[in-house]
Amino acid sequence: MNVAAAISLTPNIARLRGFVTSFAELISGTSDESEILESGGALLARLVGHDDWLPDAFARPNPERYQQYLLHCDSRERFSVVSFVWAPGQGTPIHDHRVWGLVGVLRGAERVERFRRRHDGSLNQVGPAVNLYEAEVEAISPVQGDIHRVANALPDAPSISIHVYGGNIGGVERATYQADGTPKRFVSGYANAALPNLWDRSAPA
Repeated sequence: MNVAAAISLTPNIARLRGFVTSFAELISGTSDESEILESGGALLARLVGHDDWLPDAFARPNPERYQQYLLHCDSRERFSVVSFVWAPGQGTPIHDHRVWGLVGVLRGAERVERFRRRHDGSLNQVGPAVNLYEAEVEAISPVQGDIHRVANALPDAPSISIHVYGGNIGGVERATYQADGTPKRFVSGYANAALPNLWDRSAPA
């Protein structure tokens, strides 16, 4: 492979670096959740509007289960950025988040089912399942209800979404739920032990 071809295949990691920097500035300037979700959602929409920056190591599906790759965690754990990679047929159980979040689809499509608790503690699905497509972004808020179930909407190809959470989501104690509302505690962790190098400015842009 010649040098020009190699450079053309190099992920444009500067996009992710710019997103992380802009999001850190946003978080430093406000603690208002609605403002974070609105302005942060616009930042995420710009990021997932381009599919030339995610390194292959953080875009690989696993035939056994969906993958949650940490791309960046703020040094004060105010927010984290994660890529979710879904092989065909993969999805989550019903679960919550306990922190605000933003989800943007980078490749493929995701099917989302939203739930609320009834007075007796059981779960009620809110509306029909909806699909999110490439470059679309949705917000998640415990204030408004953050219980949902997510799956790859494509039957024959992987899908990838980029998530931003108001904390180090891999270390947040959360819960999955049975249909009757019975919770089971979990801490998700991450699929990777190494992070993408956002800060090597000597690399080709």
